[in-house]
Amino acid sequence: MTILIDRPLWPARGRVWSHMVSDSSYEELHVFAGRLGMPPRAFERDHYDVPADLYDTAIELGAQPVGCQELLTRLTGAGLRRRKSPRPAPGARS
Repeated sequence: MTILIDRPLWPARGRVWSHMVSDSSYEELHVFAGRLGMPPRAFERDHYDVPADLYDTAIELGAQPVGCQELLTRLTGAGLRRRKSPRPAPGARS
C-alpha cells in the first residue's frame, strides 16, 4: 500500500499541481489526503490534485515521489484508473 505523487508540473488556475494516487485503494488515498489537509473537492475520478506548496509535506507524510508515467502505470496496474467519459460531439443526440 503506497501513496504516489508526481512532481508539480501541471499548470491550472494560476498554480502548479501534482497528482496523488494510491496503488491499493481509494480509501487509503482519502485518509492520506485528509492528513495532508486536502479538501474532498480536490479529488477527481481517481486522484487528488495537490498544489505545489503541499508537495514536500506530502512526501514528509510518506508519499512516494514518482514520475508521471510510473504514477499512471501503477494506478492502472492496481485497477484504480478511471478515465474521463468521452464528451458527446456538439449537436449530437443523447
